[in-house]
Amino acid sequence: MTTPFDCHDANQRLVIALGDPAGIGMEVTLKALADPQRPAHISPLLVGCRASLERTAQLLRERTQAPVADPDDLEVDDQPIPGGPLEPGTAGSISGAVSFQWLTRAVQLVQQGQGRALVTAPIAKHAWHAAGHRYPGQTERLAELDGGQQASMLFTALSPQTGWRLNTLLATTHIPLSSVPTALTPERLERRLNQLENFCRRFSQRPRLRVAGLNPHAGEAGQLGTEEQRWISACLQRFQQLQSNLQLEGPVPPDTCWLGAAQAWNDSKHLDEGCDGYLALYHDQGLIPVKLLAFDQAVNTTLGLPFLRTSPDHGTGFDRAGQGSARGASMLAAIDTAVELG
Repeated sequence: MTTPFDCHDANQRLVIALGDPAGIGMEVTLKALADPQRPAHISPLLVGCRASLERTAQLLRERTQAPVADPDDLEVDDQPIPGGPLEPGTAGSISGAVSFQWLTRAVQLVQQGQGRALVTAPIAKHAWHAAGHRYPGQTERLAELDGGQQASMLFTALSPQTGWRLNTLLATTHIPLSSVPTALTPERLERRLNQLENFCRRFSQRPRLRVAGLNPHAGEAGQLGTEEQRWISACLQRFQQLQSNLQLEGPVPPDTCWLGAAQAWNDSKHLDEGCDGYLALYHDQGLIPVKLLAFDQAVNTTLGLPFLRTSPDHGTGFDRAGQGSARGASMLAAIDTAVELG
């Protein structure tokens, strides 16, 4: 059957791993691919279970009026689930093993030149762990499959109000808060700054970067923490000296670091208040402002790989799976970003 999705040119193909089969990954993918705003020239190659995809489409037709892509019109690298499709919301070792397999297969296809970029639907870490795959998240598995350990998480979003782009990179990712001061080293900070700078040069010849402090008030002269005084400030100064075509600010008190971003996101009169890139020193420090400003627009983008990977910034939604209520906006944003930057 010839369809708008048929395309054998890998330069026009996105590989999409469908995530945890008990979650909302298939639902948001089918909704995103049916959205009239979807890039028309891109052909998706879905990696997952065709039977589960067809079952999801049927459930959605029964429970929602939202447009849904027809699985018969989609190219699918069929990876059947042992025992057949899972019931929505029933996450566990089977769904963890399956989603791990789908991600691994999707990466193989991209590495073989079968697509220009990778888009991944959400997985559940606890399901991976139940299946024996002890990874903090997909980013760490992607780094392993690539044979390197330099992968990092950046969240990027375009404001629908002003067209301004929010870019926030995480210096550390899926680790306990108590482990952050040890994991955060000068070498890691410089590496993340390099990755953020290189990404932001896609949009600005002289990027302006802002780095959040680790402690409240960025340590307040050592009264609320000493890391800023002991080494973070000096590390940023050295980096700035080596990069003349760059404007670097920080360490900035975390509670005000993203105020300019909020102004640029909401009001075109204040675009100059926003920086080209923000570096958060730990996971929630960066994701709280990102999700407050751009929950449906933000895209999880993995840097440090030989290919681009994007993902929606929401989770598996087990409590909503099978109900037809999940929105496809974030998955559509992930697809759009993969097309734009891949």
